[in-house]
Amino acid sequence: MQGNIACAEGALAAGCSFFGGYPITPSTEVAEHMARILPKKGGTFIQMEDELASISSIIGASWAGARSMTATSGPGFSLMMENIGYAVMTETPIVIVNIQRGGPSTGQPTMGAQGDMMQCRFGSHGDYSTIALVPSTVQEMFDLTAKAFNLADRFRCPVFLMSDEIIGHMREKVTIPEEVDIIRRRPLKEGKLPFEPEDDMIPGFPEFGKGYRVHVTGLTHDERGYPEATNCELHSELVTRLVNKIESKRHEIADYDIINPQAEIVFITYGPPGRAVRQLMHDYSDLEIGHLNLRIVWPFPEKVLKEFPNASKFIVPELNMGQMAREIQRHTSIEVESLPKIGGEMHTPDELFRAMGGDS
Repeated sequence: MQGNIACAEGALAAGCSFFGGYPITPSTEVAEHMARILPKKGGTFIQMEDELASISSIIGASWAGARSMTATSGPGFSLMMENIGYAVMTETPIVIVNIQRGGPSTGQPTMGAQGDMMQCRFGSHGDYSTIALVPSTVQEMFDLTAKAFNLADRFRCPVFLMSDEIIGHMREKVTIPEEVDIIRRRPLKEGKLPFEPEDDMIPGFPEFGKGYRVHVTGLTHDERGYPEATNCELHSELVTRLVNKIESKRHEIADYDIINPQAEIVFITYGPPGRAVRQLMHDYSDLEIGHLNLRIVWPFPEKVLKEFPNASKFIVPELNMGQMAREIQRHTSIEVESLPKIGGEMHTPDELFRAMGGDS
């Protein structure tokens, strides 16, 4: 199965019932597959006039009770940033798939990249936190897309699947389970206000059409949802809660693989570079090579770096100019070597071997 099709199938398995999007290379196959299959399952597919309208439509669909999703790539992702901030502020659960390509601007529409990793974390204005999943296999395209819906519903926030052209257009064997675990959003409890948080800092969800009286605004708002844009204390409390409801659970959200934790040289990867590291470990099985592969990059699980007690160096191959390497440096005193690569090609095992100090 192609990676983009596996993404769409993962969404369908997770109960996605609304897709609003606009075609853009290299994500278009996600929309095409949803257009073919979603209406047959009782869902709604709509092609909007652009990416601004696409994300607006899935926000509205979510408030009407749908598990909703869009898929795009770099230029469209940039257009979505304002409404991503709106979804954060209104605590709207949506899934945004970004099949990354080389940028800036139109860049390389048919080549893979990982240049949007900081954009998905900081692209909209203001302070907020996000959840971002990154697959390195076609199987993970299915699994992590389904997981993204559960995380969006649980934390009432936008969740990103940050894939790329390489995994999106790759074909591999995929196991489709009989069913996937589905964790639905918590309904608003009787007597609670629409934005009144429960003990875990997350409010119940007052779905439109179910008799709730709710006002939804991107302005700073009180627990009723009414604007209080000049209330300094309220704004601080609201935004702090929006951040902490995710950051306080960062190690519970974390998803990663650890191989050879006793190694001195450790590769840290997410997405396609992990495949090159796995091939390196196969080719040089006599070497003690450590590997941390992250399936969830945001919120960053900094405690996992301590799982390598003998590490003398972390090597971070990325299909960008070193975006996550800087984040890793913030959380460790161990040497971090960035191994950037742009242009659309993956790292080779030989390149990784030379980064270790080997002579191939």
